[in-house]
Amino acid sequence: MIRKLFIFSLFSAGCISAFGWGQKGHDTVAYIASRHLTEKTKAATDSLLDGKSIVYWANWLDNASHTPEYAYTKTWHYKNIDADNTFENAPKIPEGNIVDAIYEQVDILKGDASSEEKSLALKQVVHFLGDIHQPLHMGHASDRGGNQHTVYFFGEPSNLHSVWDTGVLESGHAWSHTEWQQEIDRLPTAEAELIVRGGNPETWGKETYAICREIYDATPQDHKISYDYVARWTPVVESQLEKGGLRLADLLNSIFDEEYVTLNSFSGR
Repeated sequence: MIRKLFIFSLFSAGCISAFGWGQKGHDTVAYIASRHLTEKTKAATDSLLDGKSIVYWANWLDNASHTPEYAYTKTWHYKNIDADNTFENAPKIPEGNIVDAIYEQVDILKGDASSEEKSLALKQVVHFLGDIHQPLHMGHASDRGGNQHTVYFFGEPSNLHSVWDTGVLESGHAWSHTEWQQEIDRLPTAEAELIVRGGNPETWGKETYAICREIYDATPQDHKISYDYVARWTPVVESQLEKGGLRLADLLNSIFDEEYVTLNSFSGR
């Protein structure tokens, strides 16, 4: 009965949202990042967010994008790439995509914008660093990032995007976001540095796109997803959440703490 209720809620959520990771995934990315912020960065982000943490705002944009005030951000959560395209030559959405959106919001954070503008940019950067590590945010344009790619999740009809937003994550581990951080955020320093070294939105997107291609190959239309699928892909979910958190922390530290030595290659456009 519990599994049926979970699957029903998963399928229902997938029908109304095209956005990424779900609450748990976004909270996990932000919480991992929060554990790696310098004191100066934490003070700066807390100030911009009126004392609230980056975790508090991690999933805010998924809801806000459905409102008239922030509807302009709807396409900023993803970069859809059809199977016959490459990451580089995929047609650009005129309204923007996640790679360009990250650059634009970071430019605001680094510039002379007002506190209000920087607060909004910070909320968006926190969210987008989660989204760009969710593989189906590099999904096919032809099926709306997997939203129209039918699958059966433990016998119930769903779609590939929804399964990757929540289904694989929640079925892999029934943890809170703090438990996710405690269990997966354990890399030796050298391995953590490799994750952030030389990174920028293009390299993150290309890396996620490569994973997305593997997922499509392993999940044909009407595929029946069960325990074997969850077991295969849960380590990928763990890795992507950890990467998102570490890269978010490194990016924010590089913006807000001039004494921090960043390893990313994030320069303006």
